[in-house]
Amino acid sequence: MVITRKVFSDLSEIIIEGGARKATKYFSDKLIVRAVRRTYGGKITKGNAEITLTIGKPNYKEREFIKLAKKAGEKFPIKNIQIVWVKR
Repeated sequence: MVITRKVFSDLSEIIIEGGARKATKYFSDKLIVRAVRRTYGGKITKGNAEITLTIGKPNYKEREFIKLAKKAGEKFPIKNIQIVWVKR
């Protein structure tokens, strides 16, 4: 599967402009792309934004989400991006 630049720009835009902590795009049950913003004490600091992009296997929580998606009859790739917001 080819992962385009648009995926990276969409995830980064959600993180930077939307104020989210984590955004995940599911391509299959074995392949995800995840963008995570570094937080300090659970809060986003003003100024620089450090974002980590991960391409590869899903972690434990993402595997649980995939199981629920399959049970609900979702087809891969899942069109919606899963977003985790910063706790306030």
